[in-house]
Amino acid sequence: MKQNQSENRQAYRFKRFARRAYAVFNSMHKVVNTGVLTCSMLTFAHATQTFAQETQSNPALLPEQELEELVVTSSKAELTFNQMAKWVTAITREEIAQQPAQSIQDLLKSIVGLDVRQRGANGVLSDISVRGGTFDQIAILLNGVNLSNPQTGHYSLDLPVNLSDIERIEIIQGPSSLLYGASAFSGGINIITKKDSNTGIFLKAEGGMHELWGVESRASLKTPASTHSLSAGYNSSGGYIPDSDYKILNAFWQSNFYVENSQLNVQLGFNDKAYGANTFYSPAYFNQFDDTQSLFASVRGESGTKLKFIPQLYWNRHYDCFQLYRDGTPDIPSWYAGHNFHYSEVLGFNLNMQYKWEGGITNFGGELRNEGVFSNVLGKPLSEPIGKYTRSDNRTNTSYFLEHTYIGQGFTFSAGILANYNSFFKKQFEFFPNIDIAYGLTDHLKAFVSWNNATRMPTFTDLYYSDSSHEGNPDLQPEKSESFELGAKYAQPWIIASLNGFYTKGRNLIDWIKEKPEDLKWKSQNLTTVNSAGLEVNVSLLCQKIVPALATTRLNLGYLYIDQTKKSGELISGYVLDYLRYKFIAGLSHPVYKGLSADWQFRWQKREGSYSKYENGSFHEETYPAFALLDVRLNWKIDPLNIYLSIHNLFDKSYYDLGNLPQPGFWLIGGVSWQLK
Repeated sequence: MKQNQSENRQAYRFKRFARRAYAVFNSMHKVVNTGVLTCSMLTFAHATQTFAQETQSNPALLPEQELEELVVTSSKAELTFNQMAKWVTAITREEIAQQPAQSIQDLLKSIVGLDVRQRGANGVLSDISVRGGTFDQIAILLNGVNLSNPQTGHYSLDLPVNLSDIERIEIIQGPSSLLYGASAFSGGINIITKKDSNTGIFLKAEGGMHELWGVESRASLKTPASTHSLSAGYNSSGGYIPDSDYKILNAFWQSNFYVENSQLNVQLGFNDKAYGANTFYSPAYFNQFDDTQSLFASVRGESGTKLKFIPQLYWNRHYDCFQLYRDGTPDIPSWYAGHNFHYSEVLGFNLNMQYKWEGGITNFGGELRNEGVFSNVLGKPLSEPIGKYTRSDNRTNTSYFLEHTYIGQGFTFSAGILANYNSFFKKQFEFFPNIDIAYGLTDHLKAFVSWNNATRMPTFTDLYYSDSSHEGNPDLQPEKSESFELGAKYAQPWIIASLNGFYTKGRNLIDWIKEKPEDLKWKSQNLTTVNSAGLEVNVSLLCQKIVPALATTRLNLGYLYIDQTKKSGELISGYVLDYLRYKFIAGLSHPVYKGLSADWQFRWQKREGSYSKYENGSFHEETYPAFALLDVRLNWKIDPLNIYLSIHNLFDKSYYDLGNLPQPGFWLIGGVSWQLK
């Protein structure tokens, strides 16, 4: 009987996957005619630049100060950082190697405009948001592939890459639906992996407090017409508090093929996490557990010169088993019906056609993205259960875009529009226009102005998740926003400084709320209007340009201020109204002696709002206190070895970043890596 159920389940999955694939390719005929689509798909045998050209654009081969001339991946048009009309921040390969970071989440803490709320240490689970937004309002991409999780944004950073795989991280702050699709409501993060220009091997091993240990390996191969890399990493810890242990496994393969003026990119990844989730989602339960797996694959091509075709096909599947009472917990109450099981699946195809002419660069195309979920909690009831899954739902998001960019002498003008339709809401196409302008006032001073509109679909968790403490809402409407931005950037060889002000009008924002602390359930609702205004300041001093004896010394400073018109005192908010009001960061990187260098990362922040503190069997509200943290890393470079020592939370400060969940105190980690090129 079980075997028949398994076979029926696999057959059902296969048929469902086939229907999705057929729908994707069939619907793309609505974007362009059959002839154009056929030509675009042929690009999977070609690429837009030769291997030599790709090597020239590799940041690893260029000084850090030449980053401004690198082609930005986070753009429809091919523009450099210096030409971009939209605000883009980058974390470079050099910064990744220097910082006291154990995960992508740790790296993102150093960006003043980002709010990183950790649930578990070292990349276990974190909520990332931009400019007062929520973790569901930001798009997470890997090499341009949107891996945002439709079930919940909590899992969007379940990525299959190690820090040693990353070339750089590009962050766009502000609505970016035109660029990244409907999930980029408040911004987007694009993680770009290395395309090695040499055959080589990388090995790393580390260990530290709380039974932490980990290993990474990476091999790369270069041929005259291709580059290939394969990496794997494993790390684990016994946890810094009870039920905070974790095990994380990553595997990632990437190949790039170059034929004349064309390119083909193939990538495949696997991520496996199992971790104690002490009070992650409810402070009343101290022995929660989560077990997740993620599979990812994509194929991307480029072909053409004046008229370029860039098609991309991608697939992502995510499994998770959430245990309110971890297996083996004694005295589990009789009312507990069992664990929650889900798997979400995304299948998408997008096509960007780029035409370069005397009037600028015109981009047009579309995306078809199908999102589905199987669960015993989320979705609509199935007519017949499929194994442990009793519910399911599916939706298709169709979007078309048109954008034109004009680049003049010190001037960039970009205007576009996104037309978006989602099958779940069965409404007409909605339109979201965007305008971005950058103008060089002098050789060193540039001004930016932007007007952007965006939307976001509710996640399957927002719509359906209901239990003893939560109540989903299947009648939720999509979020919408309108954002205005004005800023300036000043650049000299010794200093890079920027000042940026923004104002965002949010409508129908989705939040989990309570009216009173004693209410038993958090309810998912559309808030009518939440407006945010903010100011961001960044200064980077390249000290060696001032005093040559300071060599590679660099100082980064940043400050963020946000104010929302809807105060958290009116409602008890789970996410939207608990925004980061103040944040100050300072980073100092400097040599110590010969091959020894140090990197210091300081962060001070104050959050608006409150959290439900659980004491003596009942809840009451506590405001978030401000806190300050200092991390440091020592790197000793002795080619081909790099020996490092990282200290997180140097002064062992106690702090809460999210609800009742205490964050790690002093944590010492040491390791060694070996690079053979």
